[in-house]
Amino acid sequence: MRGIRPTKRVTALGSAGALVTATLIAGAMAAPSATADTGRGQDREARGAAIAAAKAAKAGIDWQDCPVDWAIAKPIQCGWVTVPLDYARPNGKQIKLAVDRIGNTGTKAERQGALVYNPGGPGGSGLRFPTRVTNKNPIWANTAKAYDFVGFDPRGVGHSAPISCIDPQEFVKAPKADPVPDSEADKRAQRKLAAEYADGCAERSGEMLPQMTTPNTVRDLDVIRAALGERKLNFLGVSYGTYIGAVYGTMYPGHVRRMVVDSVVNPSREKIWYEANLDQDIAFEGRWKDWEDWVAKNDATFHLGDTRAEVQDQWLKLRATAKANPIGGVVGPAELIGFFQSAPYYDSSWVPVATVFSQYVAGDTQAIVDAAAPDLSDTAGNASAENGNAVYTAVECTDAKWPTSWQKWDRDNTRLHKNYPFMTWANAWLNLPCATWPAKQQTPVNVRTGKGLPAVLIVQSTNDAATPYEGAVELHKRFKGSRLITEKDAGSHGVTGLVNPCINERVDTYLLTGKTDAADVTCAPHATPKP
Repeated sequence: MRGIRPTKRVTALGSAGALVTATLIAGAMAAPSATADTGRGQDREARGAAIAAAKAAKAGIDWQDCPVDWAIAKPIQCGWVTVPLDYARPNGKQIKLAVDRIGNTGTKAERQGALVYNPGGPGGSGLRFPTRVTNKNPIWANTAKAYDFVGFDPRGVGHSAPISCIDPQEFVKAPKADPVPDSEADKRAQRKLAAEYADGCAERSGEMLPQMTTPNTVRDLDVIRAALGERKLNFLGVSYGTYIGAVYGTMYPGHVRRMVVDSVVNPSREKIWYEANLDQDIAFEGRWKDWEDWVAKNDATFHLGDTRAEVQDQWLKLRATAKANPIGGVVGPAELIGFFQSAPYYDSSWVPVATVFSQYVAGDTQAIVDAAAPDLSDTAGNASAENGNAVYTAVECTDAKWPTSWQKWDRDNTRLHKNYPFMTWANAWLNLPCATWPAKQQTPVNVRTGKGLPAVLIVQSTNDAATPYEGAVELHKRFKGSRLITEKDAGSHGVTGLVNPCINERVDTYLLTGKTDAADVTCAPHATPKP
């Protein structure tokens, strides 16, 4: 499942009826790390990355006002960084990566460099990051005094050589089949769609697919660092961005200055990516129950029942109604999951999702159509949603080997569905293209501490659905000297953007001074949403 904020745009469903949303030369150049996993291929790629970084350091970035259709207003500026499609062929085909920035708000003396951001996905764009400064987001005001805020579209995403796997209007079309199969025939139909989707990726984006990997995005990030004129990288990664950080810290430990990773993908090779997705199914069920408990506590507002069981009954009734007769002709169970899943993802969705649910039960069906149905007139939004799903699929399928046996997929998901029904089958169909993936599947990087890696700050909530807590514990073990801040009894995905002084002040202190607490810290949860 994708680890970035699902908006109405990206809660479309994949062609497999599957859920979409699902979780950075002299001063500027440092020597390529020798601690990355070696092997002839990696050696060539490490040399290619060093060549690309040296070129980028020399070229710099030609900052200009952003193109009008990017909808990124002045004083934020945009530019391009050129990288090789294939790092083993550094002088071969090149692609351009879109980057943007806003300068630090403090004095020249206060400036500590650039802070580069990735929001997750795979498939998320980081270009909105500088708007945290222009929108005067108070959580980031102290850090913004010291750092330029830099965002980028990773390879394949948005403005950076975007990939596609299916016609976007076809991609968002609704209603899709119920992800929960009633029969073997239902499973066969979903398997066919998944295989067709994988074939579509090869047809529409075949040249890019073998190069759509986390290690290549990490190499790109190092070229961006060089292009920015930064000797070392300051990085903030959320969700899948934490895995970019973990792999960067492994491949380029001596290039890291400060690194904050928030809501952590489990970096274990055994988890990337098949097992990680099964773990999500379990965690989503837990967080869905947390939301239902909250809805029940606020029954005076929502009138959906005053116990979790009553709220769940209303959900099952809604689901069955939409299955028998899609609401407004377009909202079936797949579309409902696309909308309702944002509640277990983000606390900020608790009130909006409960409100729409409440309106439906009170007789207003239009609210759920407006919230959950695709908007076929929003061609730009639909193209963006399709692109995000294509990148998600390409990176996860190419990064690692996936089971090719349908029997294994069927057995694992049938077993999980019994106790964790909210997300299991939807997530299975989303990922099933990886079983018939047309590009060579890689072996994930063995994430570990290399020479020169500074203290990394890890931030994680205990009840996160998209990146379960164990992932943060695993990265903490692997990165010696790292510090873990745990937000206890909370589960909103992406902790550093929420108001919680216990966390916000420590993130500021680390980014501004490099200092962490003497021991790991547990913080009380941020405020629960009020209806």
